[in-house]
Amino acid sequence: MSYKIIVDSCCDLTDSMKTWGNLTVVPLTLQIGDYVIKDDIDFNQDDFIKRMTSSTELAKSACPSPHAFADACRGEEQDIYILTITDKLSGTYNSALQGVEIYKETPEGSAKNIHVFNSLATAGLETLLALSIKTLADSGAAFADVVDAVEGSIANNYGLYFCLESLDALKGNGRLYNIGARIIEALRVKLVCRRTEYGNISIAGKDFSANRALIKLVDLIKKDSDGCDLTDRAVIISHVCCPDKAELVKKYILEKTAYKNVTVLRASGLNSLYASNGGIIVSFSK
Repeated sequence: MSYKIIVDSCCDLTDSMKTWGNLTVVPLTLQIGDYVIKDDIDFNQDDFIKRMTSSTELAKSACPSPHAFADACRGEEQDIYILTITDKLSGTYNSALQGVEIYKETPEGSAKNIHVFNSLATAGLETLLALSIKTLADSGAAFADVVDAVEGSIANNYGLYFCLESLDALKGNGRLYNIGARIIEALRVKLVCRRTEYGNISIAGKDFSANRALIKLVDLIKKDSDGCDLTDRAVIISHVCCPDKAELVKKYILEKTAYKNVTVLRASGLNSLYASNGGIIVSFSK
């Protein structure tokens, strides 16, 4: 059965993913004052971060319209898998659901199998989920079996930690409401945060030293993955203008954990906006 995978631009793409003929990316919109761009393949991370750091206006994002997702569904593929950023941080998931309803009202859409996955996360965790969907679909698994397998794994078989140099974008856009005063009290330390099984953000650790905070991040991954068979599991390190820091985290992961498959990627536009200059996001399957 032919299939298509649709992701939003929160999904950090690997080089191999960019060659998939059945992958469609629906971009979010990024804005700094009067400067507005689509978070697409032409996104320039260095230029965008320079604009962010030099501007007095808060960088913002807007989710794709339902019609953007409806349009992405069009084509000959019978099975359509849609994957979005957690609904706790963006309206993209709900927009995708609405887009599917619009498309299902057409003769073409009414005959197709379509499912929208709420990744309960961002960045590389979306990447890992997209890879899992592709592996299952390529194996010949039925649409319903792919959906059940992926939905059953999202909350408990994946993890995400991040350590940021600046929390301004997250704070200013209201993305830290569930942490509240504890974040404000800890602004002068380096925080290690995690995504919860519900798709929210929580504090996992902190340190006055950036390097020690990264080591704590890796130690948390080791603790989460201890006892798991990691033979075919992977880690994605997404960075914002800090490749050397990302390579250091990769070195720590290879030294301290049983992971062998570790990939470093530049963060997408949306992830660059919220993680800000120097941000590191580490996603892993277990």
